[in-house]
Amino acid sequence: MTHPDAALQTDTGHWRQQTLQAGLDLLDQGLTVFDADLKLVAWNRAFLQLLDFPADLAFVGASFESFIRYNAQRGEYGEDDIDAAVAARVDKAREFVPHDIERVRPDGSVLRITGQPLPGHGFVTLYSDVTEQRRAEQALRQANTELESRVLARTAELQASNQRLREALEANEQITASLRRSEHQMRLVTDSIPALVAYFRADRTYTYVNRGYQDWFGLDPQQPDAVSAREFLGSDVYERIKPNISRALAGEAVTFDYELHTIAGQTLAVRTTLVPDIAADGDVVGCFELTFDVTQEKQSQALIVRAQKMKAMGQLTGGLAHDFNNILTVIIGNLSALADARPQDPLVTEFTGPAIAAARRGAELIRGLMTFARQQPLQAGAVDVTALTQSVTRLVRPALPVTLQLHVELGSDPAWTWVDATQLENALVNLILNARDATQSQGRIVVRTATHTVDERQAERQRVQPGTYVCLEVIDDGVGMDASTVSRIFEPFFTTKQAGSGTGLGMSMVYGFVRQSGGAIQVHSTPGQGTTVSLCLPAIDVPTDVPALDEADYASDRSRRGVALLVEDDPDVRRVVRRSLLDLGFAVIEAAHAQEAQDILVQMPDIKLLLSDIMMPGEMNGVGLARLARLQRPTMQILLMSGCAPSGDELVDLPVLPKPFSTRDLAAALEGLTP
Repeated sequence: MTHPDAALQTDTGHWRQQTLQAGLDLLDQGLTVFDADLKLVAWNRAFLQLLDFPADLAFVGASFESFIRYNAQRGEYGEDDIDAAVAARVDKAREFVPHDIERVRPDGSVLRITGQPLPGHGFVTLYSDVTEQRRAEQALRQANTELESRVLARTAELQASNQRLREALEANEQITASLRRSEHQMRLVTDSIPALVAYFRADRTYTYVNRGYQDWFGLDPQQPDAVSAREFLGSDVYERIKPNISRALAGEAVTFDYELHTIAGQTLAVRTTLVPDIAADGDVVGCFELTFDVTQEKQSQALIVRAQKMKAMGQLTGGLAHDFNNILTVIIGNLSALADARPQDPLVTEFTGPAIAAARRGAELIRGLMTFARQQPLQAGAVDVTALTQSVTRLVRPALPVTLQLHVELGSDPAWTWVDATQLENALVNLILNARDATQSQGRIVVRTATHTVDERQAERQRVQPGTYVCLEVIDDGVGMDASTVSRIFEPFFTTKQAGSGTGLGMSMVYGFVRQSGGAIQVHSTPGQGTTVSLCLPAIDVPTDVPALDEADYASDRSRRGVALLVEDDPDVRRVVRRSLLDLGFAVIEAAHAQEAQDILVQMPDIKLLLSDIMMPGEMNGVGLARLARLQRPTMQILLMSGCAPSGDELVDLPVLPKPFSTRDLAAALEGLTP
């Protein structure tokens, strides 16, 4: 007769091993464990299924090379030499270094392969099929049936071996030791998986947790039932996921996403799969749990959505900017001409001044939109962020209520960057005024400058290049924003202000300017505690010689400067620009498109200046005309104008005057031309 304690010990140890193995066999990921000699120690069913390996290929002691050679022989690695492909991959495996790769199989499916070395024990590898969802419930039920059959068979065998009690006891001791070793190995495997692995009973009490729970929540894996899920997850999180737990305990395999907080203060987006453990009688006795960190995946999805919105806004902006800037050019040009013609008339000055100012604000808005859409070349130069911050804060301080404190904290290190100074000024003013509105004219605003080094990990997260950055922060203690509002703050036309109080484009344009300048922008906010907006721009060395920005002074005597060829398809714009060229001393010849301009250039060799719009009807635009003219007349001055310029690569060596512009703007641009 079998000793009851011995039998119980054997069954318990065997049940532990089989339960762990069954759990691993039901994971969505395939799993293998190879020892230091690249011999197979453990595997699961998903591994064979995902890679279409025959069952007889996997056994304890099977070589890593046999799996690689099987794949190579069936063309998994392309048309390379089989022996060379096998040798290369076996040599790489012997390095025992962590790896995370994706491989596209000949059938089009994609496998993610993640390997982690085990100290002195080889390595564990996860195989994930990212092209389809697995059906773990059916596999688990099958595993439970097989487990029950094996237990029954083993019990019958022990009951029939009464006369071999001594041998059975000795075998039991050996099996117990083996199970302990196996359980230890399984613990090493699950602890090495970059995920949370657990098992809880139907009463929702945990009986097993891996080391991941210790890292995230401080739970002791040796005492998994010390606290309940409600305690370490928090009541709010637990209540949100409670319906999914109930579904799993009712017999349904479920997968769901949610956010949780770790003991390190991190907020992670996670994905949990619960697979019910169903007994032979159909009752659910517990659940297997597998939880992965999908924070990066969620962030990538959010970036894709934002990029799509940015693209749509860019397309809309690009379609409107050219025509709108042409209209503004006509308005500003005619109003400026009227003001210049009647400078002593107070009524003319009274009415034209505000109209010109309003038109210029419209032009700045369009320029900001083009910058946001990354369709407008920036007028970049060396900028001292410290000096610019001092200047802007002095300018904006009178616009703040006396009840609002404005503090400026300037870093001690040089803070130079290569940006469009006007755009940076507009961005800082926008952020300060937003902070003013958020504080409701009561509280404190801090403007701070500093230098910061961005490492490779931070650079990858912020989508910038590693290096040193000049950081400009605007901090307020106002009403703050929740996570949902922060996630939409850079969306075009999104605003939390009352109707008529804002366009919803301010933060969008700041975002576009910063990204186009090679920098990053971050927003941190807590409801009731305030908001911090950080602009980080690539730092440059302190320039040795920064030229002064002198206002162009065009000739008052209107001395003749030669013949200018004006190319513009809009007759109203052409008339305004023609008047400006005449005021600057040029004789003007007009053309409505590039082909007409080419004919004029051939017929008139004494043209000194080519001033052409970029966007024109016909097969050739202004850029093409300029390059052709430069080949024909190397000494002729060339200036392009546009309300919607092409990419910077196309204009790398061609000067562009943004529309709308005044006669003084045109004069300044001409002064900067080289013959």
